[in-house]
Amino acid sequence: MAKHHSNTTRPAHTVRVGTIKAAIWANETQSGVRHQATFSRGYQVDGEWKDSTSFGLQDLPILEKVASLAFDWIHEAQEEAGGGD
Repeated sequence: MAKHHSNTTRPAHTVRVGTIKAAIWANETQSGVRHQATFSRGYQVDGEWKDSTSFGLQDLPILEKVASLAFDWIHEAQEEAGGGD
């Protein structure tokens, strides 16, 4: 069974373009490391930064770019490890 990331675990890698971010997690499984990505959008309320997982029309092209960069990083990590997810 996979070990899922928690709030105390740090991502293996982070990709950010503007306020859109991908956190890439390395989860140990019986068959090796499996990478997964979570996406968020940062915004401010009364000077305090918060995160959302909702994306507006203007965010989608940036989200697409962040997802592509996350894909590239995961693919390269798999190649270096000699396997695939």
